[in-house]
Amino acid sequence: MTASLALVALTSVAVKADAKPAIEVITHAGAGGGTDVNSRMMMLRSRRTLKQDMVVVNKRGGGGALAMNYFMSRPADGNTIMTFTVGHAITMGKGKTKLKVEDMAPIARGTNDPQILMVNCKTSPYKTPEDFVAGMKNGDKLMFGGTQSGTIDHITVFLWAKRLGVPMPTYIPFKGGGELATQLVAGSVDVGTLNLSEAAAPVEAGDICPLVILANAGMAPIPNAKTAKSMGIDLVLSTTRGFVTHAGVDPARRDELEKGLMKAMKHSLYQAYLKNSGLDETSPLASGAWGEQIKSMVGEFGPALEEMGLK
Repeated sequence: MTASLALVALTSVAVKADAKPAIEVITHAGAGGGTDVNSRMMMLRSRRTLKQDMVVVNKRGGGGALAMNYFMSRPADGNTIMTFTVGHAITMGKGKTKLKVEDMAPIARGTNDPQILMVNCKTSPYKTPEDFVAGMKNGDKLMFGGTQSGTIDHITVFLWAKRLGVPMPTYIPFKGGGELATQLVAGSVDVGTLNLSEAAAPVEAGDICPLVILANAGMAPIPNAKTAKSMGIDLVLSTTRGFVTHAGVDPARRDELEKGLMKAMKHSLYQAYLKNSGLDETSPLASGAWGEQIKSMVGEFGPALEEMGLK
């Protein structure tokens, strides 16, 4: 995201609304972190569409557990929103919070960055998605790279291998996607578990080739990559952020929140934020599909983490 967009998000002026309390937007990230900025970019126009002030409440710690515990302590009056991420779903899967899926009412998704399996274009023997899948099923010994143990990248590799019916490959953790992309180009790993936003530059340069997208649909910037589902492998995973409120909130208020946030995220300011983050207009998603994605993540991650010995 550009510095100017971040500045606007962090310094936007509240819209006054008589007799309405400010909506608390709870995030597990510190000020200026990715989830914090995403929350503020949503709020930028939502203040106007909802005609109500909004304030960020940063509750850091425990992989989102402190944010979720604080969320549970707030009244179900429709004036609390939590920014829910894939990290929250992992923490729930580990049983590190008392919050349950049924305690939340989905409002809307804000960002969605599919997990993609990528290789070194110049040194990898796999030139097509089919080559890659066949190689794994034939027992090729590969080193996968991702972020730290227990993250979405680690879980992705485990579930990918499980879907193919092969043992968990060697997994090498890196500090972040940028370092992983660099090491994939350098040949330190055979396969990188990355988001397109993390590897856009080396992909455009022809150094890294995306092969398999773990999403429901393909992605225009990488037309040669195929979705796992198109190859008969039912696996959809992404780095995602969205918004929830309490399940006990009046349905009319939930509908009001959804309409307000969805309208705000269609605005050119939010769309520019998405574009500058390497994302597109498909990121925002209405409550129904977003709720199903939350259920899928939490339901998938719990058993996976237990099998991985991380629960």
